[in-house]
Parts: sequence; structure tokens; C-alpha cells
Amino acid sequence: MKMKVGLLRWKTMVILVLMLITVLSPIFLYTDTRFSIPSSSSFILDPIPDNTSIHQVSTFAVRPLNVLPQESLTVLKQEPGIINANNSESSRKTRQLTEEDNHEEAKDENPIRQVIEEEKVESKAVDKDEPLEVEKNDPVEQEKVILTTTTTKKEDPKFEQKPAKTSKKVSSREAPKVKPEKQNAPTVPVDARVRHLKDQLIRAKVYLSLASTRNNPHFIRELRLRMKDVQRVIGDSTKDSELPRNAVEKLKAMEETLVKGRQMQDDCSAVVKKLRAIIHSTEEQLRVHKKQALFLTHLTAKTLPKGLHCLPLRLTTEYFTLNTSERQFPNQEKLEDPRLYHYALFSDNVLAAAVVVNSTVSNAKDSSDHVFHVVTDRLNYAAMRMWFLINPPGKATIQVQHVEEFTWLNASYSPVLKQLNSPSMIDYYFKNRRADSDPNMKFRNPKYLSIMNHLRFYMPEIFPKLNKVLFLDDDVVVQKDLTRIWSLDLKGKVIGVVETCGESFHRFDRYLNFSNPLISKNFDPRACGWAFGMNVFDLEEWRRQNITEVYHSWQNLNHDRQLWKLGTLPPGLITFWKRTFPLDRSWHVLGLGYNPNVSQKDIERAAVVHYNGNLKPWLEIGIPKFKTYWTKYINYDQLYLRECNLSP
Repeated sequence: MKMKVGLLRWKTMVILVLMLITVLSPIFLYTDTRFSIPSSSSFILDPIPDNTSIHQVSTFAVRPLNVLPQESLTVLKQEPGIINANNSESSRKTRQLTEEDNHEEAKDENPIRQVIEEEKVESKAVDKDEPLEVEKNDPVEQEKVILTTTTTKKEDPKFEQKPAKTSKKVSSREAPKVKPEKQNAPTVPVDARVRHLKDQLIRAKVYLSLASTRNNPHFIRELRLRMKDVQRVIGDSTKDSELPRNAVEKLKAMEETLVKGRQMQDDCSAVVKKLRAIIHSTEEQLRVHKKQALFLTHLTAKTLPKGLHCLPLRLTTEYFTLNTSERQFPNQEKLEDPRLYHYALFSDNVLAAAVVVNSTVSNAKDSSDHVFHVVTDRLNYAAMRMWFLINPPGKATIQVQHVEEFTWLNASYSPVLKQLNSPSMIDYYFKNRRADSDPNMKFRNPKYLSIMNHLRFYMPEIFPKLNKVLFLDDDVVVQKDLTRIWSLDLKGKVIGVVETCGESFHRFDRYLNFSNPLISKNFDPRACGWAFGMNVFDLEEWRRQNITEVYHSWQNLNHDRQLWKLGTLPPGLITFWKRTFPLDRSWHVLGLGYNPNVSQKDIERAAVVHYNGNLKPWLEIGIPKFKTYWTKYINYDQLYLRECNLSP
């Protein structure tokens, strides 16, 4: 009996244990699968009160952790069901969910990175935007990345809504770094607004002349007012930064007025015709202004400034106060010594001649071996002598003569002197005529009437006892010692020159009339030209080849100016044809009197710089950046310069 009772108790205990296992095992499995989440999970359970039965577990809400607030519980693979103690199907499904979750976790260990990469691909396909860099081990920054990409997708209709995959584990791997996109912003011109304002003025002028808008007095009055405002705003401005503060306001006001005009005049053909007429009128005005500017430039070039007119007057007055002994220069015995370095300078400009002498002496290694022969006209003879008496050129020797001392130089000997004194030549220069009647206005310069301009063709007669002479124009500046040029072997040539054929207009056809058979048969139109200004003459070879007679013969042939116009370079090209020795360009750099683009490097390495052209350094129209090479050889503190108000 006792055995039966014990067996019954054992069976009862087994049944109770089985019942407990049957009821509790699904609960443990379910909660372990669904709610036993790591610390980085997105969900937590509300606490279960102690007095709650097992059957009421399913009624408690599962609230989300506020890490991903935009996601809902629908991202879970399955909603939690009702838990029954006898529900074996629920237990089976619970195990299945656990296996699926484990499989999913193994398949993708970093779902956050996967989401980021998917968003990156989609963003590139739409607008080329890239996610920002996420710091390692920073879940907050990872959250911001997800929020940013999700918000972008919601705001942009091009993105399609796709459910994001979630997992219990979030990896802290680093997101891809961002490469900022380079934006090539267009460069805005510094005068863009100035151009816009000027364009508005042109459009306004068109509307002022059209019939449809001219008949509207209110619009015309408003338009004229706007034009005055815009003109006042522009002023002398060349850049937007120079415009006043109200420029934008005036621009907008003018634009509104022009819109009204466009509404009144919708015929584009009339506007086009008017614009063409304006262009034609502007081109004609430009042509006239260029011609006037050319005339005024030549007029300025041959007009003596007041200060340079005052200086010789003051010097002449002082010269005649000296006695005879005080008017003599020292070292006159060196004037005919062929072993010394002799310079020929023909000028009627006292200050220019002073710069040539001062610059040569200043750069000479030993100035005592240098001799300067200055020839001027009778009018400036006393002033020239007085200047060098009170401003002696160091240890160098100076000689000043006037052209009338050369009694052998007369009209019976020199054809050019006979032509210069002819009535036709005087009429050409002094008869009243329109400035635009002669296309070659530069040849109207009275300097061509001066015989001093042609003295360079009479070197052997002027210096009968010398063998070699260096000729310098009065518009040059010497920057280096020139003694080395006397040792050059000219190889039987008469003159050493620097050729200027680097440009097309410095060839023979630019100076000579090749339509004349005398010129076309004897010379090459493409032959390289050269320049006077700094030239070394071999006087022995000159005498041997009788160059002066060659010069006279061609001057006689050109009595009617059919072979070349006036000047000294054309007859020089003819006279010394095939008798020139080319010098290195560094000896003589030209263009400082007309070309502002002369290379600074060429100027600095040049032995002589030449201000050939109308923009002489002693004139106000001279090129400012080149003036300093000339003015530095003048002492403006000198008494006579101060009295004549001469300054750099």
C-alpha cells in the first residue's frame, strides 16, 4: 500500500513538473529571443508588476528606445503574439525567429554601415552628395548620419522609401570619408558693373532717338534723368570698386526705365538699325580723334617748353658778362689727338646735350681720355658754351662750335643745303594748310630744315685729323663705358649700326619709294633697316670710299622728293648700302620715345638707350616710366634750372 502511495506521489510530481515546464519554457524562450537585447539595442521592456499573472504578459506594451525616433516598430520582422501556456506552435515559431535572427546577424555584421552605403549610392545617382565622415566608436555621430540620409530621402521626391534593416548589434566601424567637391566658380570681371552701366547708357540713347518712345514726353524726361544719374555714378571709374555705394540702386532704376522703353518699342529691326548707326558714328569720331591726337602730338614734339626756352636765354645773358679769357675751355690740345675717344654731338638743346655728356662721363672708366665735340646753331651757341663752362664734364675735354664756322658747308657744295633753302621747301613747311593734307605729317617738322640734322654725312670734313668717331644723338642716354667700341674691327665697313629689322616696318620698303626704278633696281625692299643714334664711323674708310660724294649724288637725284621723303635715315640707308657693320643689340636699345613696352631687361643691359620718337623725356608727353633714366643725370638744384622752374 505504501508503495502505491509513493508511486502515486511520484507520478503527481512528474505531472506537475511537466506542466510547469510546458507553461514556463515558451515564456523563457520568447523573452530571451525578443527582449533580451544588448545595451546597444533599440528597445526595452516596461517592468512587469509582481502581482501580474503569466497570462497577462502579452498585454504589456513594448516602448521604443529613443535612438531612432523616425523608425517604428514595423521594422521588426514579426509582431509579438499572444502567449499561451499550451501553445507549442508559438514555441516553434520562437525558435525559428531566433535562428533567422542569428542567420541575419551572421550575414550582415554591420547593418548601419550597409544603410549608409546604400544611401551613398542613391545620393550619388541623384545629386552627387556624399555623407559626412563619422567618428569611430561614436554612436551619436552614426545616428546623425542615419538621420541626415533619411531626412534627405524624405525631402527629395527622387528618393524612393525603402525600409531600413535593423539588428541587435551595431558596429562601430568608420564610415567612408568625405571628399569635398571642388566648385569652379566663374571669375567675375573687376569692371562688370561698370560695363553694365555703360551698356545701359547706349540702350538709353537708342530709345531717345526712336519715334515710338520720343513721342512719350514723360518717358523721355524720366530716361534723361536716369542717364544723368548713371553718368554721375560712372564718372571716371574703371573698376567696380571705384563706383559709389548707390551704383546698384541707380543701375536697377535705369533697368526699370529701359524695360518701359522695351514695352513701348517692340520692333527689333528699328533698334538694330539705330545701333548700327551709332557704331558707324562712333568709328568716324574715333578716326577724327586719332588724327587730331596725331597732329597735337607732332605739334607738342616740335614746340619748345617754356622752361627749356628760358634756360638758354638765362645762360646767354650770363655768357656775355664773361671776359674773353673766361670763355675758353681747358685741354684744347686734345681736340685732334686720334689716340683718344672722340664723340660727335650735334644739338640745339642745351639740357639734352648736357645729359648725353654727363651720362657718358659718369659711366667712363677714365674720363680724361674722352673728348666731346658739340656742334650747335648760332642762336644756342653762347648758351651751350656757358652751360659747360659752369658745369665742366669732369676730366673730359669739351669743344663747342656753331655750324656757321664751317665756311666750306654752303649751297654750292652741299645739294641738301641748296634744297633746304629753296622756295618750294619753305612753302612746304610754312604755307598755311590743313593739318590732314599730308599723310606723312612727321616730315613737316621744321627740324628737317636744319642743316645740323645732316652734319652726320660730313664727318671727315668736320674732323679731318681723326680716324674714328662715335656719333651720339642728343636724345640718348649712355649707361655703360663705351671705350670698347673703338677696338671693334669693322671689317672694311664704314659705319657700325644696330639693325632694327625685328619688325616689318623697319625694312627698306618702309622708307624708300620702290615704285621708282632708281630705287627698285639698286636696293632690296626687304633689306634690314638700322637706326642712327649711336654709330661708330671709320673715317679712314669713309675717305677711301668717298662716301660724301655718294651722298651728294643721291641727294641730287632726289631734288623733287620722289625717291624718299625728308629726313636723314632714308639717305643714310642709301648712302651706306652694303657698307654697314652690324653691332650687337645690347649696344643700342631704341624705342623709349614711342614704345612703352620696351623690355626692362633690354634697357638695363643696354650700353645706350635711345628716346627716338616724339615722346622725348624732356617733354610732358614723355613716357613716365622711362623718364628716370634721363632725369638722373641732371642736377635740378642748379641755379639756372631753379630760376626757369625746371624740375623732374
